[in-house]
Amino acid sequence: MIVLGIDPGYAIVGYGVVNYDRGRFSTIAYGAITTEAHTPFEDRLLVIFEDMCALLDRYQPAALSIEQLFFTNNKTTGIAVAEARGVILLAARMKHVPVYEYTPMQVKQSVVGYGKAVKAQVMEMTRSILGLEKIPKPDDAADALALAVCHAHAAGSILSSSRLKERLELL
Repeated sequence: MIVLGIDPGYAIVGYGVVNYDRGRFSTIAYGAITTEAHTPFEDRLLVIFEDMCALLDRYQPAALSIEQLFFTNNKTTGIAVAEARGVILLAARMKHVPVYEYTPMQVKQSVVGYGKAVKAQVMEMTRSILGLEKIPKPDDAADALALAVCHAHAAGSILSSSRLKERLELL
């Protein structure tokens, strides 16, 4: 199963593509979609949308895993990130890729085993799980890979629990 993890933003959108097959991970690609600071906002959204469509076409993921939006003190930044998330979700919908959302705590729990882990722990465990020599840069790409790992773990347990349910129904 190929999973595209996305760390949303409007200046930098981190992405990470992993394959999860029979309990084993392999990293396909990771990086960032970047937009220029002094470009009109709607043009930045267009860049994100077009680049997301290109990623979806190139890697043909079975799922897109994205961080749930939460607002901090800066509402203006939160709204801009929400708008960027909107074009990401639109691209996934247009390409018929199902979207799964996870909170930062769910990602930490899945990757590290502790929902209150610090960012450095999540990055190091992601590197280790994926067998990478170094922690991916930029940080947004590392976060996106963690989101992809989180979904692969969740999908694996969903599949396992549905198989278990099927077996129990046969009894």
